[in-house]
Amino acid sequence: MTTFARALATAALGALCGGTFAAPTLPDTILFGVAYYDEYTPVDRLDEDARMMKEAGINVVRIAESTWGTLERDEGVFDFTHVDRMLAAFHKAGIKVIVGTPTYAIPTWLARKHPNVLVVAPKGRAEYGPRQNMDITDPDFRAAAERVIVKLVDHVKDHPAVIGYQVDNETKAYATSGPNVQRAFVASMRRKFPDLDQLNKAFGLDYWSNRINSWDDFPSVNGSINASLSNAFTAFQRDLVTDYLTWQAGLVRAHARGDQFITQNFDLGWKNHSYGVQPEVNHWDAAQPLDVAGIDIYHPSQDKLTGVEIAFGGDLARSMRDGQNYLVMETEAQGFSHWTPYPGQMRLQAFSHLASGANMVSYWHWATTANAIETYWRGVLSQDYQPNEVYAEVKTIGADLRRLGPKLVNLRKKNQVAVYVSNTAQAGFNAFKVYVDGKAFDYNDAMRPWYDALYRMNVEADILSPASKVPLSDYKLIVVPSLYAASDAEIARLNDYAKQGGHVLYTFRSGFSDENTKVRYAVQPGAISAAAGVTYHQFTNPVDVTLAGDPFKVGAADNKARWWMEFLKPTTATVVARFQHPSWPDYAAVTRNAWGSGEVGYVGFMPTDTVIDRIVTDQVKRAGIDLPKVRFPLIVRGGTLQDGHRVRYVLNYSARPQRLNYGYASGTDLLSGRKVTRGQQLALKPWGVAIVEEE
Repeated sequence: MTTFARALATAALGALCGGTFAAPTLPDTILFGVAYYDEYTPVDRLDEDARMMKEAGINVVRIAESTWGTLERDEGVFDFTHVDRMLAAFHKAGIKVIVGTPTYAIPTWLARKHPNVLVVAPKGRAEYGPRQNMDITDPDFRAAAERVIVKLVDHVKDHPAVIGYQVDNETKAYATSGPNVQRAFVASMRRKFPDLDQLNKAFGLDYWSNRINSWDDFPSVNGSINASLSNAFTAFQRDLVTDYLTWQAGLVRAHARGDQFITQNFDLGWKNHSYGVQPEVNHWDAAQPLDVAGIDIYHPSQDKLTGVEIAFGGDLARSMRDGQNYLVMETEAQGFSHWTPYPGQMRLQAFSHLASGANMVSYWHWATTANAIETYWRGVLSQDYQPNEVYAEVKTIGADLRRLGPKLVNLRKKNQVAVYVSNTAQAGFNAFKVYVDGKAFDYNDAMRPWYDALYRMNVEADILSPASKVPLSDYKLIVVPSLYAASDAEIARLNDYAKQGGHVLYTFRSGFSDENTKVRYAVQPGAISAAAGVTYHQFTNPVDVTLAGDPFKVGAADNKARWWMEFLKPTTATVVARFQHPSWPDYAAVTRNAWGSGEVGYVGFMPTDTVIDRIVTDQVKRAGIDLPKVRFPLIVRGGTLQDGHRVRYVLNYSARPQRLNYGYASGTDLLSGRKVTRGQQLALKPWGVAIVEEE
């Protein structure tokens, strides 16, 4: 978090009740919810919707986060009719409410009166129409946002149905880069580099006469060809998001009841669905001013449903606040037409979120809109608002959560493996993406397969970042994919963890540049070299390169190098696999090196998924971690309940019945009530789930 963000957070907390405030009340049961918009409904059916929700076991509804133009019809002219109607109806039905600040979709009058609030991005000023088209730093936007936030919170805070607030919505900086933002960036650079010579040297600005000889000459970054400068600006934009959310959280906290919580619905990187680390937000910093982190997770469905996006998004959200349970603010019900779920998949998905530590599962949204861009992004109900197959399945989930929610809430996890990710490394890697036959591969493409391999073998993992406060020594193995850009201190921390007995696995393009995306003046992989026991001078995009002797026994189709290969030369490392090609020497491809009391592995290329699976399996075993015998499509995820009992979620990500040789302590399937004993064959239906509480 930036100094500015910390100051805002401190000031906001101190403003409450003369410096003291009640602790927010977080859920004591699983929240099961939907987003609801009385403003969008085709007829007045609020009471009927509340009745149907209650019948389905819905116990929380999110409202208001996208309706600024309805709440404030003109500057200072407020109409809370829809909010009041919803609060009254849901309270009568016994349903709690999370109120969203409506600031991510600005009203027409604001754009007309203050056109400067529309964001200036590298391609020019935004047009009115899309959401998230504003400059989150603009003073007129901030003033208007403050007014609507304060009016809304003051209006609803004393209503007994309101349990918390969501600040903004999937917030990012929206590429804001106009003159005001450029000036603020220059000021931040002056604080970081008081001497311009330091800046020029750190960023290599002598290249192509980009050198800045006077602060008055500092150009707009929008045209930069220098990744060091561009990535410093990207990091600055991420800080703007942290500052903005800290500001909003402070406003809400200063006006809300002390027992009401504050969250945000962060989203992930996107690749036709939620995929990987969000490049535009530092989730670990931005989550700090909140009481609880929220996440939006959307994933493939039907035959492409594997659960890995649910698991990754959940593990990342749980790790944002160092193990705290989190809220799934949005996930799909029907969604796009190609996401329409098979029977049974809704139940499987809901309990998969809980298996990662979610304390809430909420669908976007209750019923499908009849207008505008998301007409075909369907909610629980379709445009007819009638009960359907999805609603019927939601009712079964709600019935189970009425009974089991107080038991399943606040699942605690203690994982032995972590995957280490970094926005700085992501920005550096993405500045120089790997291109193969015209197709670009970015950081998330290089990172996710390593997490996915752990998921398939049922080895649960936390997601660490440089900002994580969890001691590295809590883990036996840390997988570090493509740490392209990192400071010497960051790499030293990972290497020291290995020296003290931990196991680290680095993959290709790690350690290449420093935190300023400046390539290290050193034999690569730079500060990793001694710990990994390897060096290299050259690299290439491999063509028809295999691994000598098929060392991982995967067959010809998978025994090959993809994307990238580094010509590794071992100094002290043991060679696990070598490259094979008629024209290249047999450089090392995979190595491991004893380092102090621990071990450092290095993978100098992008393997196929099958080879990644073999490498990770070996690393898990070498770290002294018991490897589960069960593998995908059966997924087993677990933790400790509040009563101290162990619980295991057994998930069948398959259209076929599956049988699990249950090798854990005996217990009871909480869903069926049946006893489960060690060694028995546990049967699961297609897309089925069991939740076994151990005795």
